[in-house]
Amino acid sequence: MSETSTEAAAELSVAPIEDGDVPVVVALWQRCELTRPWNDPAADIALARRGSNATILIGRDNGAIVATAMVGHEGHRGWVYYVAVDPDHRGKGHGRAIMEAAENWLRQAGMTKLHLLVRPENTKVKAFYESIGYEEQPRVMYAKWLDGRETTP
Repeated sequence: MSETSTEAAAELSVAPIEDGDVPVVVALWQRCELTRPWNDPAADIALARRGSNATILIGRDNGAIVATAMVGHEGHRGWVYYVAVDPDHRGKGHGRAIMEAAENWLRQAGMTKLHLLVRPENTKVKAFYESIGYEEQPRVMYAKWLDGRETTP
């Protein structure tokens, strides 16, 4: 018996992260290769949870954390980071479901546009975002570490 992506996505229960979820979420991000040495994922979670303009949404399938999205806004547009689906649970519509939850969170916050960043070499995720209606918008991005560190890749 096969189930459609819509049926599987309906099984994903999405809610904000709770204290006990943090180690599991960090492990999922590491398994999905989303973390970088210069960004402490636990500190990123703490920062997102500090104010009302950001959160971490987690998706559970049969109680297990299998999807995440860090979502927030700066008052003008929304941003999404750390979108992850456990490799063992891909192809079930969980990516679509967690992104829909992120979009809905931003709509409720009054945001009308969402931005996200994708590394150029990540062709699989580029195809995923295009499949759910996102379009590439060429921009030049500048960055500066405010603590004086050298620019990272």
